[in-house]
Amino acid sequence: MSHVGVPRGTVRKRRSLALLTAGVLTIPALAGCSSDSEETSRAVPQDIAPAARDRVADGSTVNWAVDAMPTTLNAFQADADSATTKITGALLPTLFPMDAAGHPKLNPDYLESAKIIEREPKQVVLYKLNQQAVWSDGREIGAPDFVAQWRALSGKDSAFWTARNAGYERIEKIERGSDDLQVRVTFAKPYADWRSLFSPLYPKEITGSPDTFNDGARTALKNTAGPFQLKGVDKAKGTVTLVRSPRWWGEKAKLDSLVFRVVAPKDRTKALADGTVHVTDIDAATANRIALALRDGSGGQPLTHGPGADLTPAAALRSWALAHGSDEKQAEIAQAAREANRKAVVAYGAEQKALRGYAVRKSLEPAYTQLALNGESGPLADDRVRRAVARALDRQELAETVLKPLGLPAKPLGSHLALAGQPGYKDGSGALGDQNTKEAQALLADAGWTQGGAAEKPKDTKAGSEAEKKDAEKKEGEEKAGTTEKAEKADKADKADADEKKTDKTEAEEKAEKKAEEKADKDADEDAEKADRAAGSDESAASRAEGLYIVGQDDKPGAGPARSAATHVLAPSRDAAAQSIALLRQAGAVSGDSAAAKVTAQDKQPGGAAGAYAPVGTAAPAPASVKGPLGKDGKTLTLRFVLPSGPGSQSLRGVGDRIAAMLEKIGIGTEITKVPDESYFKDHIASGDYDLALYSWPATAYPATDGRPIYAKPEPATDGSLLVEQNYTRVGTDHIDQLFDQAVAELDEKASRELMKQADARIWAAAGSIPLFQRPQLVAVDKKLSNVGAFGFAAPRYQDIGFTDRQAAGSPADRKK
Repeated sequence: MSHVGVPRGTVRKRRSLALLTAGVLTIPALAGCSSDSEETSRAVPQDIAPAARDRVADGSTVNWAVDAMPTTLNAFQADADSATTKITGALLPTLFPMDAAGHPKLNPDYLESAKIIEREPKQVVLYKLNQQAVWSDGREIGAPDFVAQWRALSGKDSAFWTARNAGYERIEKIERGSDDLQVRVTFAKPYADWRSLFSPLYPKEITGSPDTFNDGARTALKNTAGPFQLKGVDKAKGTVTLVRSPRWWGEKAKLDSLVFRVVAPKDRTKALADGTVHVTDIDAATANRIALALRDGSGGQPLTHGPGADLTPAAALRSWALAHGSDEKQAEIAQAAREANRKAVVAYGAEQKALRGYAVRKSLEPAYTQLALNGESGPLADDRVRRAVARALDRQELAETVLKPLGLPAKPLGSHLALAGQPGYKDGSGALGDQNTKEAQALLADAGWTQGGAAEKPKDTKAGSEAEKKDAEKKEGEEKAGTTEKAEKADKADKADADEKKTDKTEAEEKAEKKAEEKADKDADEDAEKADRAAGSDESAASRAEGLYIVGQDDKPGAGPARSAATHVLAPSRDAAAQSIALLRQAGAVSGDSAAAKVTAQDKQPGGAAGAYAPVGTAAPAPASVKGPLGKDGKTLTLRFVLPSGPGSQSLRGVGDRIAAMLEKIGIGTEITKVPDESYFKDHIASGDYDLALYSWPATAYPATDGRPIYAKPEPATDGSLLVEQNYTRVGTDHIDQLFDQAVAELDEKASRELMKQADARIWAAAGSIPLFQRPQLVAVDKKLSNVGAFGFAAPRYQDIGFTDRQAAGSPADRKK
């Protein structure tokens, strides 16, 4: 799948930026969610047509489509992108690539071993290098390369233009071990994710000085250490060409050359049919065309799809009649249209025939799509509104919308910090709760959003005339005292009118009127006393656990008599802070952290809990079926939903439409704004110009490091703005930050994972980011190619890619099928 508005530096490193989807984007309540033990979920297997190396022919060239030319070949710079990742993966050392389960695995091509040899007083890691590992100039890979990269990425020298330094700043020193093949790394602070360092590893000639680091690796890499080496970059043709490296000490690359070729997503079907690419990410529409081509085969039957396929017999007859009719002008137009359609049918048929030479290999991409809720300002600054949005979503339906038509497992994602099948994955969504319309409505009511609220004047309004203010004050006085200046004036006016008309009321009638007035005053006084007693009762009830109830529990002690005009469901609570604390306790229960269940002062913030508890006897302000958006203080509850408008984003917009419909059911209106793909991230997501948005994060084997900036609590800057790192939802807490800090310093892997599970439960409870599902990965591949396709978590082994049916070495890339 292509990526809409992917900022430079996105796909390679979750540490830097978010990953925007091109046609893209999880679950049960606390009582029925995941257990305390780690879930035994399985990742969807990769689909690469695996073949043993002895079945793969030597020679030939493979053309691999990329979205754009890489602006840099330095993976640590901010404008590095997915093309940078693919190219450097074939050229440079990756010490711990991810395996098929999303776990870092030692790469024996570069390392004999790497492990922690000391924990006290400081952590020390010893790397033992493969004695055959050399750079393409013949120099051994060694400690000088490690030292140069550490100094460039440590953050101590601002002359190096680097996008990240996570982990490198914790290193105290690097030195040679007992021989040249050993590298000893001492950490100033413990670092659990030490395996994430030095990948890719650049030669010291690149990282040794700011000039070479900043500019020396942007368009060229003279010194490499992979199965391929860089031959050339041709911006005019849009190609980056790699050739087999003669210095490579590992298993020889099967291909003579590997060409990364720029092909826009909209042009990929044609590029496949023309034979200009062998491997390319595709969307669902192209995948469907390949499936139809394979289904139709070579039977010679007319196609039942494509241009003109939906033409009815009646329409065809009318077209023929117009083309052969007496009206010359109409005939000319009809003939031109028929000719254009004939050519389109022929071209479509030729493309379909060529597409039979390809297979669609599919899996789940190591990335997930989320609904982001901007909590910086507006209605979503209230965590109760964010939770209401989350409780309104049917994530199962959304997952099925995207994944089920592709034949992929359609299961919502239950974690922000791991994907299904990865070590440490656990469904933590129970900390927030499953889809529940009534509880979502109750949360909104608790936050003050009600039917008719849009018509109310703000309580603290300063607008309006002085006369309106006086009228309001007079009205308030009537309600409190039972008599006002207005009433007195009315009495005087009545008396004057009576004198003027000289009415002849009897004494008995005057006494009756006086008695009625006294009774009305007495009733008003009694009503005021009852109201005072009710207020005191509410305050007392709010302080007692038995004075609270959840949906449907109208028979709890203290419940008032049922009213015919209202249903006793969830209603506004008097103490929202207590509800927030209850939710945080749920998060602690889900994560299995007894300490997390204890509420600290920093967690005592206003907000409603997942169940939105309310005082007994209070009625919900709106019926179960809400018609129209809710409102408060004269404003309607409408959220700005920003989506990309590009041709490759249809699936994403479809998901957005479904989400909007789900929110409408609970009274939240959405204003969908479609923006150009190229500005989607920079001008809207990163800048915070949205309420709701859909974008993706890539998977990581190092959540303690890579997740920290994504969920870090925003901090105010000196100029009054917020420092958000990569937390584009602007939602975070001190406790979440502390759990990340503890996990990244915990050298016991199991303990570190448990801390990450606790952090994930807290992130769910904060409701700033709602994971929906893992993204689909669709790759069109020449049917004769093996060991390439939808890799899933795993990094490609470029040296194993090749044709099982021998291709002529150096065959033209634009061969016709």
